[in-house]
Amino acid sequence: MIANSATLTELEALLQGCRNGNRKSQELLYRQFYGYAMSVCMRYTRTKDEAIEVLNDGFMKVFTKTEKYDPEKSFKGWLRRIMINTALDFYRQEVKHYFHEDVTLVENASVSETVVDELQHEELIKLVQLLSPAYRMVFNLYVIDGYSHEEIAEQLDISIGTSKSNLARAREHLRNMLKQRGYDKYE
Repeated sequence: MIANSATLTELEALLQGCRNGNRKSQELLYRQFYGYAMSVCMRYTRTKDEAIEVLNDGFMKVFTKTEKYDPEKSFKGWLRRIMINTALDFYRQEVKHYFHEDVTLVENASVSETVVDELQHEELIKLVQLLSPAYRMVFNLYVIDGYSHEEIAEQLDISIGTSKSNLARAREHLRNMLKQRGYDKYE
């Protein structure tokens, strides 16, 4: 409990330093949460370079908006939300012209949990990164971050049907990629 208390005090000190524009505090906060934030960004981008761009943009928001952080809540949760929103902004900026097909009826298909359990985390992230940007966004928001189709539709400015369609297609593409890699025994 004391170690946890010390960690909270260190975090509070770093955040106060960020509020004051202290570059050393910003650097320490960045280093402390780089791995966690990068793992969130990698899920939403196609390449490591894009993930780094999103990560850096996200940390700029963190540094300039630390006064909006509620110390009663989890800092990681707040940071995760900023990184997801920054990734969504990046997506909207980069693929405005991306074509979304609206389909109202979607077959509910899923990737076998047994297959996911077998895969290494990095391999699964690489497969998700191979999805088209629209499919990747919807898959991550729905499957990994727990957003509803209504929330996804609002965030990405698409219809609910498009969100459902993109999720079904993302799952189908993942299923096909898994099959190509020899994980077809679980279909």
